[in-house]
Amino acid sequence: MNIHNQLLFFLSALGVFNSLVLGFYFLFLKRNKVVSDLFLGLLLLSLSTRIGKSIFYNFNPQLSKTYLQIGLSACVLIGPLLYFFVKSILQKLNYSFAKYSLIFLVVAVAVFGFLFPYKHNSEVWRGIIYYSINIQWFIFIVLSIYEAKQIFRKLVTNRHQISYEETWILSIICGVFAIWLSYSLSRYTSYISGALTFSFSFYISFMLIYYAKNKTLNPVINKEKYINKIDEKLVKEIQEKINILFETRKIYTDPDLTLSILAKELNIRPQLLSQLINDNLNKSFTQFINEYRIDEAKRLLIESPQLKIDAVGFESGFNSSSTFYSSFRKITGTTPSNYQKHNFYS
Repeated sequence: MNIHNQLLFFLSALGVFNSLVLGFYFLFLKRNKVVSDLFLGLLLLSLSTRIGKSIFYNFNPQLSKTYLQIGLSACVLIGPLLYFFVKSILQKLNYSFAKYSLIFLVVAVAVFGFLFPYKHNSEVWRGIIYYSINIQWFIFIVLSIYEAKQIFRKLVTNRHQISYEETWILSIICGVFAIWLSYSLSRYTSYISGALTFSFSFYISFMLIYYAKNKTLNPVINKEKYINKIDEKLVKEIQEKINILFETRKIYTDPDLTLSILAKELNIRPQLLSQLINDNLNKSFTQFINEYRIDEAKRLLIESPQLKIDAVGFESGFNSSSTFYSSFRKITGTTPSNYQKHNFYS
């Protein structure tokens, strides 16, 4: 293998290796696992298996047909795992349905592979099966995008308000779509392009996620330094003005509410409001507003049970279901549906 091929092999295999490690981490090593971690771990392992097969076959065309069959079989799971991952983060997943659907797929693929192995039916696998898998993969990408349509809309209209969880969804969907597209166009480019795209998408995605996490953990609301401590009398006056404004107009239900807008409504400087929220209340602006929104959501869950859970989130001021569900759980320790169930008749 010459230097060019060695470099190509290294770059294409780098993403697969890291994806395998991360997949095992989400499945077996991560503490306090949630359902989305399981689907993400399985998705990364499925992608690694599919793309790993491509890499080894590209550099060794004599690769055993068994490995080719395993690689294509793993591809059947990529689309459904992506879809279930997205739904699990958005708190819309029926876990039992997802679990039995995946079990059915695995059993069906295993039985089909046993009855019609690749080494005796290579033309069928390279033909109708390969194209059917790609179509199925694309359908689930479309379904995943549909489930996350509010997040994609926010990407265009309010990009700075995209949350950490939503960054995960966008990154994973776009990465999987890029891999699907590269394989679909491989006849016009190169067979190894899918693996290279995977390595590229893998690192770009996790760079974005790392950035979003740091942004979430270290919110910078005010770039100006605070000089003096706010007088307690002034603090009480501002808090009273906030209470009156929120009770009479409920402007916290406006999803586009910002610190500057609220400061303007209160007729005070944004820096003063930011200092009060950060130093006196020990909260970020987002946390401060979301607590009011969650109180509104709790009221709607009890007083307007005819509303769908997602509608309650939007009515309360959240501009995406995922942000509503994650904020509700963080503040109350439970989900909106469980809260409604346990408090409706009390």
